[in-house]
Formats: sequence, structure tokens, C-alpha cells
Amino acid sequence: MELAPMMQVFVSGLLMGLLYALIAVGLSLIFGLMNVVNFAHGEFLMIAMYGAFGLWLAMGLDPVVSAPIVVAMMFGFGALTYMGVVRFAMRAKANAAMVQIFATFGFAIFLQGVAQFFFSPDYRSITNGWLGEKTFGFGTVFVPLPQLVGGVVSVVVFALLYLLMTRTDFGRSLEATREDQGAVALVGINRNQVFALGWGLGAALVGVAGVVLSTFYYIYPNVGGPFALISYVVVALGGFGSVFGALAAGIIVGLVEAFTAVLLPPSMKLISVYALYLAVVFLRPHGLFGRL
Repeated sequence: MELAPMMQVFVSGLLMGLLYALIAVGLSLIFGLMNVVNFAHGEFLMIAMYGAFGLWLAMGLDPVVSAPIVVAMMFGFGALTYMGVVRFAMRAKANAAMVQIFATFGFAIFLQGVAQFFFSPDYRSITNGWLGEKTFGFGTVFVPLPQLVGGVVSVVVFALLYLLMTRTDFGRSLEATREDQGAVALVGINRNQVFALGWGLGAALVGVAGVVLSTFYYIYPNVGGPFALISYVVVALGGFGSVFGALAAGIIVGLVEAFTAVLLPPSMKLISVYALYLAVVFLRPHGLFGRL
């Protein structure tokens, strides 16, 4: 392959990988905080996309403008999900892990049903957006503007997340709860409050990704499924509960997927991603970067 096409594939894979990381980081954050896998993660992404679509349809707000509203909405939705569903599932006296799995999986099916009831299974899209179908050129490399903006947003979000986790009391509370849930109660930290805020933050992060996706991707009730599956791979590859491992793993997945699509038919582009994941599971079960 010549240099110019290779650079095109590399940049495309990098930007898609950054978006995968942004989608997966909320899932990794929640798992690291509570050891709970949110099987409704894809549906959170779907709700965020419909939120952006609804604000565009009802008020004419471009996703660039409505992003803060959607992210705030998702923060509240995530916190309410913990308070109304997950908190009770965690109280199970027997088979707690299975109860948590079925609770979030059942919640995912419920959210899909609600979306189909109100919006129908039809594919929707935001047309005439500010980003639209514009492209940006770097020499011989041309990048769709929505993906470029999404990559930049992902980098900014991870930078802000790093500052939140290391420079604020809330971030320190999250880290302390991740390390020892029992000990934090002795120093006056309300574990349930931290869990609710953690779920809110995780949902807000996937809300950012949903707004970005809504600018160039079709919106329908099952849209979150494929992205959720890739998110699980990213979380396992980066390290279960490793927030910043998700960033590196997302980029790896994006690049592997992009170069595989060049060598194999596009329908088989995920084969190498899953092969890489299986290799990591067998050789390094805790993931490439462990757990923060």
C-alpha cells in the first residue's frame, strides 16, 4: 500500500478509535466503581442520539448547540437508573452478579421497546446540520468533519476526565470508593451518593458520544447494540475498570478495524478485532493496561 492511502486509513481508524473510546469510557468507569457491567450501555447511547434528534426536530437545535442539554439529561438519567434499578439489584442476597446482569439487560430491552413505541423502528437522521457532510483536508488526507470534531471532542473529554479524577474532591471520592467501598464509609463518604453520581457521569460521557454520532449516523431503536458490543471489547482489552486504558484500547480497536477493512471485505472488518480480544483474554486476562 502506498503512503497516501495508508495515511488515509490510519487517520480514519484513529478518529473512529477515539470515538469508540468515548463510547466505552462510561462503561469502564461504572465497572471500575462498582464491578457492575451495564448491559443497557448501548441503549444509553441510543437515548442520547434520540435526545439530540428530538431537540433538532422540535426546536431546530443543531447537536452542536444541544450537546450541553443532552449531556445534562443523560447525567440525570444515569443517576436515576442507579437509584431506581441498580441499587435494588445490588441488594440481592443470592446470585447478586446474575441479578445485576439481568436487571440491566431487562432495562435495555425495556428502553428499546419504549423507543420503538414512540419513534417506530424507522431510521432517522439529522439533516442540514452545521457539520453535515463537510470534509476537511490535510494534504492528501481527507477527513469527514463530524468524525474530526468527534475525535477532538474525545481528546478534550478525556483531558477533562483526568483533571476531574485527579484534581477534585468528587474525583478523589470516586477513586477512594473504587479502591475500598467499605473503608470510605468510615471517613464520611456516602457510598450510594458516589455510586449515583458515578452512574450519572458514565451516562453523561456516553451522552457526549451519542451527540457526536447523531451528526453523521442513522438513529433507530437498536443503534446502540453494535457500539455496545465494541465497547465491551474495548473495556476488556484496555483493562476492566481502567478508565484511561479505554482510551488506548479504543484507538487500537479503531486502527485494527480500519486496516482490516482494507485487507478483507468490509463485512469481515471486525474479525481481527475479536481475534485480538481473544488473544488478550488468553494471554493477559486483566487487559493490556490493568485496572487503575
